[in-house]
Amino acid sequence: MTIQMGICIGLFVAMLISFLLNKLPLGVTAGTVAALLVITGCTEAKTILSSIGNANTVTICCMIILAAGLGRTSFPAKLTHGIRKITKGNYRLAYLGVLLIGVLLTSMLTSPMAAYAICFPIMDSVCDEFGVSRSKAQFPLLVICLGCCAILPLGGAISQSAVYAGYMETYGFTQGFTAMDFFKGRWPMVLVCIAWAYFIAPKVTIEKPVVPIAALESKKGETKPLSKFSDIAGVVIFVLVILGFIFNKYLNGIPTWFLAFAGVMAMIICGTLGKQDAIKAIPVDICMLFVGANTMATALVGTGTAEFIGNVISNVVGNAANTVVLHAVFFIVPFVITQFMQNQSVMNVFAPIALITCAALGADPRGCLILISSGALTAYITPSATAAVPMCMGAGGYDVKSLFKMGWLFAVIACVVYVAFVSLVYPAF
Repeated sequence: MTIQMGICIGLFVAMLISFLLNKLPLGVTAGTVAALLVITGCTEAKTILSSIGNANTVTICCMIILAAGLGRTSFPAKLTHGIRKITKGNYRLAYLGVLLIGVLLTSMLTSPMAAYAICFPIMDSVCDEFGVSRSKAQFPLLVICLGCCAILPLGGAISQSAVYAGYMETYGFTQGFTAMDFFKGRWPMVLVCIAWAYFIAPKVTIEKPVVPIAALESKKGETKPLSKFSDIAGVVIFVLVILGFIFNKYLNGIPTWFLAFAGVMAMIICGTLGKQDAIKAIPVDICMLFVGANTMATALVGTGTAEFIGNVISNVVGNAANTVVLHAVFFIVPFVITQFMQNQSVMNVFAPIALITCAALGADPRGCLILISSGALTAYITPSATAAVPMCMGAGGYDVKSLFKMGWLFAVIACVVYVAFVSLVYPAF
């Protein structure tokens, strides 16, 4: 281990402790750590700049502003009124409906962040209509969008299976890997996620936000009603952005962050949001939180810390000719590592490690690959795993401590179910 590796690990631990103590704003802690990573030579200053201009940072910021604009229109009231009629005033049924929308969207799209960005304003409307705290519903929705991503053989599963198939071919494996492998190995978790979110989450989620909810703060002082044009335009713009997210692959490479950014500009031009409304809605703390987390992830990769940890794991399990032990390691370790690295990076780092290990042991690597993705996509304790987490923290008023309190039980359930089921369906030996 080099000095810079030790510094990276030390700063990450310090950042996590600060998050848990909650004495400083999350963005201040993350930004300070990012600065220290540059000062200590663990990464370059341009990493922070590129993180500020990162596509995910822009998307987080713009989607929260768009949600604030949508909240000013008459659409949320009409939507929730319709939902109330359909569900006959049953909040639990309406809540379940939004969760199922999340399952569908996270299966269709390649990004759980995009799925959550579409769903969270709908959940906001349902909560407000039924007088339920947003803090009770946003975290379960996040877990649905992450935990059910790439399970059904659609968008995300297809793209990630192609990556794994290429890795397997490179390392000389003949089994192949398709989107159906994800489905066969992970389908029970769709039911488990929904059951947890519907029956258990309402009992373990926090009752009130521990930090201000950005969208509610931006609503304070709003008195001037929108014109009919501004009202309709706000809804149309939001819907067009969402459709752009869903059908992005048909838009000749237009990035999703640009769609969200253009949507914000259009809302301001059409009068749905005033200049001050848009500025008030900018989630500065949440964006800085993501910038710091992204800088940390870059430093971990750049200093070789991630590869070092992977090599240690590979050496530890190198002699473990037991399916359950091997599978448990390749779920738990990616789950933990993803708490401070982007989930896609973790999948790409650990896939070769799993293949090298399985080649040495003469094992079938498909179960390990499925579990690497499962562990990485189930990570939600810190904001580093995916941009959906800081977005949820802003929408639900959570800090890292509350994420851990709400999510530890589901993490245990996911680990047990995944390792047990994948070991039966795809035994390594």
